[in-house]
Amino acid sequence: MIPRIHNRGKRTIGLLAYLYGPGKYEEHTDPHLVASWDDNAPDPGRDPQATLKQLQRLLDQPVQNAEEDSRPAQHVWHLSVRNAPTDRILTDEEWADVARRMVAAAGIDDPDQGAGCRWAAVRHADDHIHIIATLVREDGYKPDLDNDAQRVQDEARLLEAELGLRRLNAGDRTAAQRPTSAERHKAEREHRERTPREELRETVRRAVAGASSDTEFFSRLASSGLLVRKRVAPSGDLLGYTVALPDDRNKDGDPVFYSGSKLAPDLSLPRIRERWSGMPNGAGTDDGTRLVAEPGMSRPASARRRAAGAVWQAVLVIDQGEDGAVAAHIAAAGEVLDALSKTSAAHTRRELREAAAAFERASRSHVRAVRHHDRALRQAARDLSHGGPALGRGEDGATTAMVIDMLFFLVTAAALWHARKGHAQQAAAAQQAAEYLQAAYSSAAERPLGALHERGRHLSLPVRRRHEAVVRQALPDLAEQLLAEPGWPALAATLAEAEAAGHQPGPLLAAAASRRELGTADSVSDVLVWRLRRMADLPADPAKATASAGGTAPRSAAVRPAAERPSRRSPGL
Repeated sequence: MIPRIHNRGKRTIGLLAYLYGPGKYEEHTDPHLVASWDDNAPDPGRDPQATLKQLQRLLDQPVQNAEEDSRPAQHVWHLSVRNAPTDRILTDEEWADVARRMVAAAGIDDPDQGAGCRWAAVRHADDHIHIIATLVREDGYKPDLDNDAQRVQDEARLLEAELGLRRLNAGDRTAAQRPTSAERHKAEREHRERTPREELRETVRRAVAGASSDTEFFSRLASSGLLVRKRVAPSGDLLGYTVALPDDRNKDGDPVFYSGSKLAPDLSLPRIRERWSGMPNGAGTDDGTRLVAEPGMSRPASARRRAAGAVWQAVLVIDQGEDGAVAAHIAAAGEVLDALSKTSAAHTRRELREAAAAFERASRSHVRAVRHHDRALRQAARDLSHGGPALGRGEDGATTAMVIDMLFFLVTAAALWHARKGHAQQAAAAQQAAEYLQAAYSSAAERPLGALHERGRHLSLPVRRRHEAVVRQALPDLAEQLLAEPGWPALAATLAEAEAAGHQPGPLLAAAASRRELGTADSVSDVLVWRLRRMADLPADPAKATASAGGTAPRSAAVRPAAERPSRRSPGL
């Protein structure tokens, strides 16, 4: 149940005409009254003798009786209450009770408290009602509407439980503004998958990811095809910006512009500029636009490899850091997800975009981010953006799987942190992002893990037994589980590569397992493979690795059958 308090107005008759009318898109059906301040108000919807003017005069009577200098300039209060599409259809009597409880919670009218304001609840659809009220009480005083929005939200949570409706998580007013009904209807009429507000929010979010200056940010906006207007002070200082889609026009044919703050609270120019703090323009790039690739590695793969390391360090901060630093890392994680999604290969792009969109809600809370703590993650987002699009195969694809694996743990850690803080909406959003990352990981990891599995199966018997002993000695509590998992051959192959590269497998394995808990992993071997390959600086793509010591190179790097692949882990919140 979503209650929404709309902007106050001056014309009672104007709002009544809309509520009882056909709607902007002929969407209103059978408009009628379900409740009112005295349960005796005329209903122009079902009573042929009643008129809108009669109802308006009765609603406005306390306002007209008040002294002229004490009348509110905006005296019309408007609340809509909407149920979820999956909720059952409430009866008129149930909606009437909802209306009475909402006006009491808001401070509009409570019969137990004496004189209240006049109000009426109109239903013109199955899933919602509108409540109109006038803001002078019967005794001539004004109602106390302080914090009315939060009070009606709290009442909605109680009503959901009592009426058996979908239970929504309590909000904290840090969410981005939802599209209005008019915006949704317009998008449907124009056959858009999303409203312009939602499309603009994603595009601006991606432009911010890893940017380090106003110039770079606005250059990215222009490159994305948006129409951009800058708000400039007489002094020449840049104060703000608005953006529009070229094909989103109003009835006069003009572009419909949105300010950054109307897209999301953290997309206003002042809030965006907070991210530039301590972020040198062009840091980590050779000319401010090009990422320097590591030897023998493509730029996208280099960016992903570096991002995996930054993400893993961020997981440790979220587990142990101060709140301001944690909030900064969670916000910057959203930038990494945005940058990764816009440079990903086709087979992971959709899931990564969905993960980034879901995590957007988790990136904001009332815990203020101390931005300089997030430099490494913001640099990772910058490197991903400047590294360019990745191929879905070879080192590009394997490092994509590696960074998604690390991001899964980061998002899971963020969900747990939000849950501990009581941030219900943010915790749910992070959980949803983790589910999308799980799907993206499955696509990205299939080929490299399949090749590692095949390589592990061809290790010589003495090598296999040696690494089984390593596992039993380094991880005695996990050894039997690891050796029984379908992913064990891939882990054995990775241990063999690490040994061939000069590492001691036992201490390396113990260090990888101790970095963070493994209880949320369905496939512990999967998790350890990527941790080991990152820590030992092994190629993410096994095809680039040399033949394992003591073994023979596999005849085929074919992906193993689906039944042999390890299942992916779940967050376990």
